[in-house]
Amino acid sequence: MCRRCIAACKKVQKVGAIDCINRGFQSCISTVGDHSLNDVNCTFCGQCIQACPTGALHEKESIDDVWMKLKDQDTYVVVQTAPAVRVALGEEFGMPIGSNVTGKMVTALKRLGFNKVFDTNTGADFTIMEEANEFIERVQNNGVLPMITSCSPGWVKYIEMNYPELLPHLSTCKSPHQMFGALIKTYYAKKEGIDPEKIYVVSVMPCIAKKFERQRNEMENNGMYDVDAVLTTRELARMIKQANLEFTKLEDTNFDSPMGEATGAAAIFGTTGGVMEAALRTAGDTLTGNDLDKIDFTQVRGGKGIKKATVNIADNEIKVVAASGLKNAQEILEEIKNKTADYQFVEIMACPGGCVMGGGQPIKSSKIRREVDVRKKRADALYSIDEKSVIRKSHENPVIKKIYKDFLEKPGSHIAHELLHTTYQKREKYNI
Repeated sequence: MCRRCIAACKKVQKVGAIDCINRGFQSCISTVGDHSLNDVNCTFCGQCIQACPTGALHEKESIDDVWMKLKDQDTYVVVQTAPAVRVALGEEFGMPIGSNVTGKMVTALKRLGFNKVFDTNTGADFTIMEEANEFIERVQNNGVLPMITSCSPGWVKYIEMNYPELLPHLSTCKSPHQMFGALIKTYYAKKEGIDPEKIYVVSVMPCIAKKFERQRNEMENNGMYDVDAVLTTRELARMIKQANLEFTKLEDTNFDSPMGEATGAAAIFGTTGGVMEAALRTAGDTLTGNDLDKIDFTQVRGGKGIKKATVNIADNEIKVVAASGLKNAQEILEEIKNKTADYQFVEIMACPGGCVMGGGQPIKSSKIRREVDVRKKRADALYSIDEKSVIRKSHENPVIKKIYKDFLEKPGSHIAHELLHTTYQKREKYNI
C-alpha cells in the first residue's frame, strides 16, 4: 500500500492502469474492477516493478519453460541477448553499475546448456537496414511522415490503444529480437540443416513487454512464433544462480558465428536516442552515396525525456525527436495529431531512459537512484562499446551483407517484408 507503483504508472508513465481499489481493510492495489492486466490499459512496461520497494510485483517467469527445453535432447535451443542486458547483468552479482560483462554473460549462457549463443545486436543491424530504407522511401515518395520507430513493444501497445489513428506513422519493422528469431528459423535453419520446428529461440531482454510482443499473432511465420520465450535480465541472473555458477570468476568468450557479429550502431539501441542515431548513420551514407565521417549524432543523446534536433544530410534538413517514457510520448503524439509537428523521424521508447532502464533490468533502491545516475552509467557503457567497435555502421556489417546477398536480396524486398516487417491493430483499452 505504499502506492509507489501507482505513482510510477500514473505520474511517470501517465497510463494509470493500476490504483487503490475498495475501502478500509479491503483496500488493495489492482486494476479497474479488479480485472486482469491483460484486459485493461496496461502496456506491460514494468516501471511499476522498478518502483516497488518490497518485491510485491514481478514479471511472469519463463525460467521453468526454458530449463525444460534445455534438458530436452530433441530441441535445439538458441539464445540471443539484447544490448542493454550486458551492461546491467553484472549488477545482480555485486559488480559496479554499468559494467560491461558481455564475455562472462556468453560463457554463462553456454554453461547453462544453450546450443548457440547469438547477439541480438545482429538483429538490430537488420532493423536499421530495413528502417533506414523505409524512412528514405517515405521521404522520397511522399509517404506518411513523421515515421516513428517500432522497436519498443510497450510503446507499440500504447499507441494501438490510445492513438490508433496515428498507426500509419509507425515503422512496419519488427523489433530486433523478433527479426532475429525469424532469421534463425529460416536462414540459419536452412544453412545448418536443422528442422525449424525443433529450434527453440530464447530472447534475454531488459524489457517485460517483450513477453507480450512475442505472443502477438503478427509475430508468427509458417505457423511458428519467431521467438518462443523471453527472459528478463533478472530472470537470467536467477538461472545463473540456480546453476551455481560463480559469475564474476567466469572467463570471457565470444558470441557464436555467423549470427553473433554486430556493429557499434547496434550496441547503442539500448539507450534512448540510439535507434535514431544508428538509423541516421545508414540513411546518411545511402542518401549521399558517401562514407560519412561524422557519425556521432550527439544531439539525440542524453537523459532528457524529449530531445529535438535538426540533422543535415545530403543538403536535406531532417528534423528529428527522441522521446523516452510514455508521458513524453503522449506530448509528441498530441503534436502529430494536431498537425503542429514538423518532424520527419521520431524515436519513442516506453521506458524513461530507454532499454537500459527497462522493466526487466536489475532493480535499484531509491537511495542508490538518488546517489547515482544509473541510466547514464549503463548508457555510457553502451556508447563505449560503440566507440571501440571496428565497424560502426549497420550496412557495413559483413554478416548483414552476406545474408542479404544469399537470402534476403535487399532491404525492403518481398522476402524481407515477409520475415522482418509486421502490421498493427487498434486495441481496446478495456476488455471488461
